[in-house]
Amino acid sequence: MSSYDPFSNNSDPFGQKRTVPPRGGGPQRPNLPQGGLLVGLALALVALVGAYSSFYTVDVGHQGVVLRFGKHVGTPSNPGLHFKLPFGIDQVISVPVEFQQTLEFGLRTLNAGVQSNFSRGEEQVREAVMPTGDLNVANVEWVILYKISDPVKYLFSFRDIRETLRKVAEATMRTVIGDHSFEEILTGGREQIEVDAKRLLVELNDKYDTGIAIQQLKLRDVNAPPKVRPALSEVEEAKQEAERMKKEALREYNEVIPRARGKAEEMLRSAEGYAIERTNRAKGDAERFIALQREYAAAPKVTRERLYLEAMDEIMSKTEKKVFVDSNASGLLPLLNLTGQGAK
Repeated sequence: MSSYDPFSNNSDPFGQKRTVPPRGGGPQRPNLPQGGLLVGLALALVALVGAYSSFYTVDVGHQGVVLRFGKHVGTPSNPGLHFKLPFGIDQVISVPVEFQQTLEFGLRTLNAGVQSNFSRGEEQVREAVMPTGDLNVANVEWVILYKISDPVKYLFSFRDIRETLRKVAEATMRTVIGDHSFEEILTGGREQIEVDAKRLLVELNDKYDTGIAIQQLKLRDVNAPPKVRPALSEVEEAKQEAERMKKEALREYNEVIPRARGKAEEMLRSAEGYAIERTNRAKGDAERFIALQREYAAAPKVTRERLYLEAMDEIMSKTEKKVFVDSNASGLLPLLNLTGQGAK
């Protein structure tokens, strides 16, 4: 029984000789099997893929975190070209550590620019509405700026680190807003709110060790919710009217009170002068009466006549026309004897 020679042109797998016509005058090359060629090609392809997948590049501003079978190994790699195990054994996650990232509350930026467009859906409205310390409601829109300080902690400390940071930051802002009145939030208390909220958020972030560095916390807009703005406007108008009336009353007070005080002072001085005058007059009358009483005691008749004459002089001096009538006369014309008596 003949054996099969794969390199022989005169045999086949069944032991039968076959005749192959010559291909020219030169020596004949043996035929290679197709299976060996495919294996060679496969090995070459594997080697090429392995070489290609053994290197990775980390961009500027990023750090690469290497995972081997899903577990972190080594330290984060810096920008540049690096080696890793091929065929998916090692996987690399590129983390932006030099870029400032933003977390918005109460709104979402659709496209930033000179005229940025924002979106305010139901979720953003829920984030923005917060109760104040004086039992009012404020609509607070704010933003957090942060960087990734530790890529490993950022990736593996929490399942969704951004959502965790969002919930912690929202709870922090609600706590701070609840410690201030609505008027403080709208006026001069905004800077203090930013300082207090950032301080509390940094403390919580350090406590949870998230791998994030909080850089800034800014209030974008603070106002009343849209549904209560008309009522709030009326309240503000009423407050302004009350303040105007208060100022007007104060101005009136400043005008009337000094005038009344001056008039009262004038009346007081007039009363004091009148009292002094009446007192002096009373003293003079008393002294004159005492002197008159002494004179009357010394000469009663003379004193009475003098007093009578002085009284008549005072009365007659005030009368322009004077008519003297004799009390003993029997008619209006005493020179004519109208009654006939005395005529002989």
